[in-house]
Amino acid sequence: MPDRLLLVEDTASLSMVYRSVLARAGHEVACAFSLAEARSHVDQARPHVVLLDLQLPDGDGLDLLQALRRTAPDCRVIVITANGSINRAVQAMRAGAFDFLVKPFDETRLLSAVQNAIASAPHPQEPEEEAAAPHEVEPGFQGFIGRSAAMAEIYRMVRAIGRSTATVFITGESGTGKEVCARAIHAVSNRARRAFVPLNCAAIPRDLLESEVFGHLKGAFTGALSDKPGAAAAADGGTLFLDEICEMDLSLQTKLLRFLQTSTIQPVGAARAIPVDVRIVCATNRDPAEEVRRGRFREDLYYRLHVVPIHMPPLRVRPDDIMDIARASLLEYAAEEGKSFAGFDAGAAAVLTSRPWPGNVRQLLNVIRNTVVLHDGLLVTREMLPSEIVLEPAVPIARDPVAQAPMPLPAAGPSTRERIAPLVGARMADVERELIEATIEHCDGSIPRAAKVLAVSPSTIYRKLEAWSGSQRRPAS
Repeated sequence: MPDRLLLVEDTASLSMVYRSVLARAGHEVACAFSLAEARSHVDQARPHVVLLDLQLPDGDGLDLLQALRRTAPDCRVIVITANGSINRAVQAMRAGAFDFLVKPFDETRLLSAVQNAIASAPHPQEPEEEAAAPHEVEPGFQGFIGRSAAMAEIYRMVRAIGRSTATVFITGESGTGKEVCARAIHAVSNRARRAFVPLNCAAIPRDLLESEVFGHLKGAFTGALSDKPGAAAAADGGTLFLDEICEMDLSLQTKLLRFLQTSTIQPVGAARAIPVDVRIVCATNRDPAEEVRRGRFREDLYYRLHVVPIHMPPLRVRPDDIMDIARASLLEYAAEEGKSFAGFDAGAAAVLTSRPWPGNVRQLLNVIRNTVVLHDGLLVTREMLPSEIVLEPAVPIARDPVAQAPMPLPAAGPSTRERIAPLVGARMADVERELIEATIEHCDGSIPRAAKVLAVSPSTIYRKLEAWSGSQRRPAS
């Protein structure tokens, strides 16, 4: 039987255009022009997909969405909202909408959203995707390893949002697996057969980032010797992963916002925009809301990207996963290196499970790799582990929720009034500069070490040093 689509749009001209596009693509579409009509049709026809305008003359489309989530949970709802009402779309996604469209949208975007919604709906002949034993948690999923409750929730969320085209915003400390999460979302989506294109916004010089994202034409600037497609074009039909999104320059954030609103890109030097169909997944180890408050991240872009948030848990809150990750990586690295390791003795396991792992999974993997490269045997012993891990305090360290490095618990010392007295009357920018310069000096001129102490990205410090380079007093290098 054909899939049943219901279009709820109170503007007759738009309803006619949308229905025409869908009909040409082979879909059977019923139309409703008010909330009351939509409720009546839903009760009688049980549509598979509902295209729902949120602004209706007799009520709020969100009310219908919430009713459908209770009475027809398998129905996929694609909400339609006006440009400038992105926060309404975010509300709808959190209330259970499958996807959203921002007016004006083109034919390709409409058909793509509908097709993805149809493909994601459970088929009557297909068995429900339930585990054989509901209480049993998977040991791993799409590149992840771990069976803790925290990871079970991540697996559930990835499955739930994978087939949507909604933008996903992943947060978490450095080394928690944000890119693994992005790849998992891509792998379970309808875009899995197309490209997954990762781009680290912090690793590309600011003046080249626009070209890397949107591409350029030959001769567009000095050094542009040939046409180059950007990451967005390379990800057409697939997923574009923007890592360290909070490191993106404000001027480029404006262009990214336009790209998200129009689904078009304009390569540097090009006269016309090019339509692309890309799903955006972004990540940061910072607190994006705090970046917005500090004026370093556009608020409108934040609301456009922060539709489906996922927070990756640090390793210290899922200690039960430590040995699962350690054993799996030990066997993998031993096979690669031609070593005979098969497990860990009790002493080594005790060390691994009692450490706070400020570098999270990435740090744990590096420790296992180091051990396998330098030693051999049947079991990894405590003595084989790197000395800095063995000697690291076993007591958990207090840390900022989005910091890259551990933050020691405050020691007893001067009162707050005594500590801030010398700073009263100073400008915030001067205090920040003093702090960064003093930290770099304390770290013997090492920018990466200073960045760890300050819990910021090294690129942030490099940018500030560049900005200060014309001053009389240059920072240490």
